[in-house]
Amino acid sequence: MIKTPTRVLTTISACLAMAFAGSALAQDPIIVKFSHVVAEATPKGQGAIKFKEVAEKLLPGKVTVQVFPSSQLFGDAKEMEAVLLGDVQFIAPSLSKFDRYTKKVQLFDLPFLFDDMAAVDRFQQSKDGKALLNSMTNRGLKGLAYWHNGMKQLSTNQDKLTRPEDIKGLKFRIQNSDVLEAQFRELGANPQKLAFSEVYQALQTGVVDGQENTWSNIYSQKFHEVQKTIANTNHGVIDYMVVTNAKWWDGLPDDIQKGLSQAMEEATTYANDLAAQLNERDRKRIEEAGAAKVQTLSKEDIAAWRTAMEPVWKKFEGDIGADLIKSALSSNQQ
Repeated sequence: MIKTPTRVLTTISACLAMAFAGSALAQDPIIVKFSHVVAEATPKGQGAIKFKEVAEKLLPGKVTVQVFPSSQLFGDAKEMEAVLLGDVQFIAPSLSKFDRYTKKVQLFDLPFLFDDMAAVDRFQQSKDGKALLNSMTNRGLKGLAYWHNGMKQLSTNQDKLTRPEDIKGLKFRIQNSDVLEAQFRELGANPQKLAFSEVYQALQTGVVDGQENTWSNIYSQKFHEVQKTIANTNHGVIDYMVVTNAKWWDGLPDDIQKGLSQAMEEATTYANDLAAQLNERDRKRIEEAGAAKVQTLSKEDIAAWRTAMEPVWKKFEGDIGADLIKSALSSNQQ
C-alpha cells in the first residue's frame, strides 16, 4: 500500500477547505418579485421595468428582480395578502386600497384638496407625506415610494358640467372607497362601485351616467367616446404606493437595502415623468377627437366645488387628522 505523504494530504485538505469556503461565499442572488395589475405600457408598468434594470445594475449578482405585470401572479384582491405572506416582495396598489391598513391615506381621496400634480408632489415629498409611507409598518407594510397616475377629471353624458349642481341625481362609477362614495352622495349623485374593466360598457349602456379618471385612463379606455362632456376639474388624484413586506425589508443586508432604495428612487422619477407626459398627450388627443366636449372651469367654478366638498373633509377629519389635511392644503400655496 502506497502511503500519501503528509505534506500532500495537508495541501489537498487546504484546497478543499478553500473550495468549500468559496462556494459558501458565492451565494445565490436574492430574488425580488414585483407584481402589479396593469399592462407594461403604462407608467406603473414601465416604472417596474426601470426598477429591475437599475437594481440589477447596482447590485450585479446580488439581486434578481422578476416583474409580473397584468395580474399574472395576483389580482387586486390578493396582492396585499401576497406581499404580507412573502409570496412577492413588491406591489404598487392604488392609494384607495390602503384604507383598511391606515385611515390616514384616505387623505388622497379627499376631493378638491390639491390644486394640481405639483401640489401633490410637494406634499408627498414633505415630512408629513413621507411619514405616511411608514404609517403601516405595524400592519406589516412599508411604503417605499409614491407613483403617479394623474389628476382625476369628471365626465358625464350631459351637456353641462361646470358646477356641483350639474351632477345632482346622476349615477357615477367609483372605486371601492368610503371617501369617494361620500363625495358623490354629498353632491346629490348616486355612486356605483364597479370594476374598472366594466366601466366602458356601463357608460355605453347608461348603467352609469358618468365617471372620474385621469386623462390617460379616459383615453386608453375610450371613455370619451361614450361621454358628452369632460370637465377639467383636477378634483382628485389617482396614485399608487409601492410597498414591501416590512419584516423582509428590515432583514436585508445594508448594501442590498441601499441599492434597492436607489433603484426605487430612479424608477419613481422615471414613472412619474412618464405619467405627466401621457396625461398631457392624451388630453390633447381627446380634445382633437371631438367626441366629448372638454370644459375648462373658472376659478369661481372650482371655488364652488371646493366649498361643496368641505363637509366631506369634515366627515373624515377624525380618521385622517386635521393637521394632516392642513399640511396637504398648505402644499397648494407654495
